[in-house]
Amino acid sequence: MPSEKYEYGVDFERVDAIDIHTHVEVDGHGHKAYDDQLVEAVGQYFKMGPGALSSVDGLADEYRRHNTAAVVFTIDARTGMRHESNSVEDLVAGAIRNNDVLIPFGSVDPWHERRAVHRVHELVRDFGVKGFKFHPSMQAFEPNDRRFYPIYEAIAEANVPALFHTGQTGIGSGLPGGHGIKLRYSDPMLLDDVAADFPGLTIVMAHPAVPWVDSQIAIASHKTNVYIDLSGWSPKYFPPQLVRAFSRQLRTKVLFGTDYPYIKMDRWRRDFEALDVDPAAVPLIFKENALRVLGITT
Repeated sequence: MPSEKYEYGVDFERVDAIDIHTHVEVDGHGHKAYDDQLVEAVGQYFKMGPGALSSVDGLADEYRRHNTAAVVFTIDARTGMRHESNSVEDLVAGAIRNNDVLIPFGSVDPWHERRAVHRVHELVRDFGVKGFKFHPSMQAFEPNDRRFYPIYEAIAEANVPALFHTGQTGIGSGLPGGHGIKLRYSDPMLLDDVAADFPGLTIVMAHPAVPWVDSQIAIASHKTNVYIDLSGWSPKYFPPQLVRAFSRQLRTKVLFGTDYPYIKMDRWRRDFEALDVDPAAVPLIFKENALRVLGITT
């Protein structure tokens, strides 16, 4: 248990935006979230330069400069990736140091099942995490498999959101067999089952879910407890039907997110400004919808 528990220090009235999707890829001991082959491949996919992986303190400095709060996480994919994951405890300690801008999400390995349920309770109670991140393709699980439902029950009881990667992933892209990573686990239709069976659980579908964007729009439109974050793609590549939905049926259901460090904020915001979006929807996308997902009142 940490010497102190994370508590919000963010002035939500003052910050300009909330980035719902950022990664800490290097922990306080220099340990990387992925093996070296994946690090090199994802760097090529996103055209990142050397040394671009993010530490918690470096991320905080970047977001402080932009007067923006950021949800931060790592991914516990020990079973799916057979690689020791970065420590959530280390992440929370960094978020505590930088609680004026950072909001930590926890992560559990779903294949640990009962241990994962206990871990959800522990991370919320003892560490103060404000949500949970899942990456079905990296963690190699079908989200609607009922063996994992006790995990969602625990998250719903804690009254925090669950954020799931959806669609294609840059992790493993360009490698033989995609490094064994299977895209079908990240079909958003699998989350439609979860959303229907757990109406009290707030679910965020991360990224424009190429090649399943139409399904994603339908799910978020149909289920009041489901949202979409806009991370992982430069907005100039967003599918046009998703952009149209920003100003219409999804104006209260989409969330600003970058996927930092893979997509930087300056680039994301510059490209977003070029889209044809109803100006009245913009403050909802950048901040107000995230406040609702996080359960924050100002």
